[in-house]
Amino acid sequence: MRWKERLVPAAALLGLLVLPPVGAARANTITVDATPAHAVNQFNPLRALGAGVDAVPAGTVDSIYTPANVTQQLTAGWGAVTYRLYTELSVQDWHWNPNGTWSGSGNGYWTGATVPASPIQDSFAYKLAHRGFTHDQGNDEGYSRLDDGDPTTYRKSNPYLSAAFTGESDALHPQWAMIDLGAARAVNAVRIVWSAPYATQYAVQYWTGDDPIYDAANGQWQTFPIGTVTNGAGGTVTLSLSPAPLSVRYVRILMSASSNTCDSHGSSDPRHCVGYAIAEVGVGRLSGSTFTDLVRHAADNTIQTVTYASSVDSWHQVADQVTDEEQPGLDLVFTSGLTQGLPATVPVAMAYGTPGDAAAEIAYLEAQHYPIARVELGEEADEQLMNPEDYGALYLQWATALHTVDPTLLLGGPVFAVEDPVFWPDTDNNTSWLNRFLNYLSAYGRLSDFAFFSLEHYPFDPCRISWRQLLGEPATITGLFQAWASEGLPASVPVYVTEYNVSYDYTSYEPALFGALWHADFLGSFLSAGGSGAFFYQYEALPLGRASRCSSWGTFSMFTADASYDITAETAQYFSTQLATQQWAEPVDAAHHVFPVASDVVDRSGNVLVTAYAVQRPDGQWALLLINKDRTRAHAVSVNFHNDADNSDHAFAGSITMVTLAAVNYLWHPRRANGFPSPDGPLMTTTVGGGPGVLYTLPHASIVVLRGVVS
Repeated sequence: MRWKERLVPAAALLGLLVLPPVGAARANTITVDATPAHAVNQFNPLRALGAGVDAVPAGTVDSIYTPANVTQQLTAGWGAVTYRLYTELSVQDWHWNPNGTWSGSGNGYWTGATVPASPIQDSFAYKLAHRGFTHDQGNDEGYSRLDDGDPTTYRKSNPYLSAAFTGESDALHPQWAMIDLGAARAVNAVRIVWSAPYATQYAVQYWTGDDPIYDAANGQWQTFPIGTVTNGAGGTVTLSLSPAPLSVRYVRILMSASSNTCDSHGSSDPRHCVGYAIAEVGVGRLSGSTFTDLVRHAADNTIQTVTYASSVDSWHQVADQVTDEEQPGLDLVFTSGLTQGLPATVPVAMAYGTPGDAAAEIAYLEAQHYPIARVELGEEADEQLMNPEDYGALYLQWATALHTVDPTLLLGGPVFAVEDPVFWPDTDNNTSWLNRFLNYLSAYGRLSDFAFFSLEHYPFDPCRISWRQLLGEPATITGLFQAWASEGLPASVPVYVTEYNVSYDYTSYEPALFGALWHADFLGSFLSAGGSGAFFYQYEALPLGRASRCSSWGTFSMFTADASYDITAETAQYFSTQLATQQWAEPVDAAHHVFPVASDVVDRSGNVLVTAYAVQRPDGQWALLLINKDRTRAHAVSVNFHNDADNSDHAFAGSITMVTLAAVNYLWHPRRANGFPSPDGPLMTTTVGGGPGVLYTLPHASIVVLRGVVS
């Protein structure tokens, strides 16, 4: 192991930290607004600063969760844990407990057992037999049944979005199937092979904008001139949509009334007899009685025409178990030592699960006396292309089931993948996903069931990162809080980023100093903007991975690991974590107060090069987190604490602790799958004097924490 303490020569420390180097920029000032009434936030580091665990390659749980690995992971200083749910990204149902019951005989809808047969060490996902997505955000190994070429299979919508479960008309939760032809094509007809239940009322539409997935706010779904059906009778239907072909790329079948006839699984379960099922769909041209289909039909997501669906029925069977990934068992996570006895944020499957199974999971955890901080309902609802009103309808059903188990549970979501997503315009031309979801809860008088707002934050495209992008993070975070407030998020609802890192895919910027600087800047700006908690992704150490779209290798972890999943080195984000959790914040279960800070270290365009974040700690010390994002130049700064209450200025007094991460003590060497850090820490700590006008040198591309008492 390489995590034992290492020493840095005192001469190196003094050369870096005490006096500005020759040629350094003029001295600048960091001004802390230390007025007691001006504190902008407070947080408890053990509960607000944590890390997340997630799915891992199949068969690796025992290798990853070793006592040695866990002990080393804890040295980073994280507090609470959040459990991520990769299964939702993959359009799969999660068997959080391998023991449980099927609604049918080895198939149907799964409910985990609430009584432990043995500690849960691992858990698995199950593919969905009635999926309508060609691709997904997970391992992308499934395919759509809408165009798989097999008329005996079918895509079916989520039964919990039908009137039988929502208590609302099906017309208020229309379900849809969308086909992407890949380019604009001449279209005047569709062919639908209905299964049961089928739609008795539906419309065939085309998108008027550029891209309904990635540019959802700019466009409308327009019904073809003769694309409305009000008396559908199922079977195979070839519909003429317009007198002359229209040039379209995206086609949608919008279904608003169901036959409520039972699917191939029979009438034994009411969930089999609601919603909409389509066996095959074709889009193309009709000339006389000849239909020319532009859709490629294949049980292969690399060949078939891309389709999307509003929802998926979670019916599955034993044979659908996923074998190439697994989720760490809930018992394992809570007993491994990672949670440190602190309440954890846990998920329940919602997009592809059942409220009964969600309730069983929470009942199990509480029977084991595991402390629960919050419960997230689903994961990345926006990435699943869920209509916000559909998510709201599911949310209320799940909230009712969960609060029946425990009325005190704090429930939240939607775990946005995009921080402020938009959705197709509704009848009021409202495209705000968040606002429409909140409106739905409010309409039912159930906004009190929404105890927290959660999202993910991955700001950079892994293949298009530049150093200059570091400069924009604080403004991005501030802008998000302003946007959420304008969309109706109540000020009383806390905001949690339950998963974050540099990018949503691997990149060499993650383990490099860039990753550490961004990390510190994000934490400081998020807490300063009013955030309640942030959870780093990811806690587990895995070997370096390659980005899916470019030749960039990195890791989401704070560590590198070998093929046996033993930790081999710390990355820069390990040290930025230590700076935030053990130097800037005091590692205690107590409130820290955040105060505004201004910096006049700017470039010629007015971009702030040195950002700073101030906290007053329970031990009475002030701590300042300073990030020098200037890649080439050191900056000398003085620090002034101004109190508006009596218009007085103050400075650090006596001996000040200065802790630094810079190129002199950490450097990442990208070598594809064999990248490594050298030097690899430790953090450099020295003692410097305080006083008015004292200059503190911030090395180029560095993070510095100044900590001490203020006069």
